Amino acid sequence: SHSQSYRTRNQTNGIRIIDKRIKLPKIGLVRIKQSRDFDGRILSATVSRTASGKYYVSLCVEAEKESLLCPNNGKQIGIDVGLKVFYSDSNGDTVENPHPLKKLQRKLRREQRRLSRKMPKSVNRERTRVRIARVHERIANIRRDFLHKISTRLARENQTVAVEHLNITGMLRNHRLAKSISDASWSEFFRQLTYKTELHGGELLKVDTFYPSSQTCSVCGYQNPLTKDLSVREWDCPACGTHHDRDVNAAKNILRKALEDKSKVA
Repeated sequence: SHSQSYRTRNQTNGIRIIDKRIKLPKIGLVRIKQSRDFDGRILSATVSRTASGKYYVSLCVEAEKESLLCPNNGKQIGIDVGLKVFYSDSNGDTVENPHPLKKLQRKLRREQRRLSRKMPKSVNRERTRVRIARVHERIANIRRDFLHKISTRLARENQTVAVEHLNITGMLRNHRLAKSISDASWSEFFRQLTYKTELHGGELLKVDTFYPSSQTCSVCGYQNPLTKDLSVREWDCPACGTHHDRDVNAAKNILRKALEDKSKVA
């Protein structure tokens, strides 16, 4: 009833795509919706069944690394991730967080209450279990789609993407924020950025966790201890008078510090 999968190697060209169908060993031809085209030799296929009863085939393909490289637009950007907005960047732009779990929480709880009232091993219990699995899949799909779109855009547009190195495992120990942090999926976002920047010939630079990006004025370098208070969302620099949005200022500092650290290593 739960998710299951199996993997099969492509021996004697047993796995291949013919029109809108895939040929699998012992199964034969199966109709598919292909998510993307590819060039290269198929090494193996993993067939998986989700908890809601949907089937997926993932192909492992051997391809030339050079043919995968897509040039980027050569820009530079710093990013400060958050919970209210997904991130603010050094250009002054913000990207809203879709909060899929938060939005579908009521529906999930309603279905889980229904499940608790069903008789064990009954047909109605199984139907409710599938409905719950579909809600979980929808949450995961919304999150995955959002993360892929923004990470691809960042990798295509920028030669350098700078982020703060976050101890996400440690942050999840804060029980008040753990659900919101999990819903934001920062770990998956950084994982996608890592391989996509490489794929587009760029680089992902990380700034030390303890660098005071929110407290430092991005114009004159003055460090303002009052901004340690997270409720301070905007502030004026006492030294140069510049008005700052907390997160945009942090993103500018993250980019500047990442480039400084890189030049020192070089």
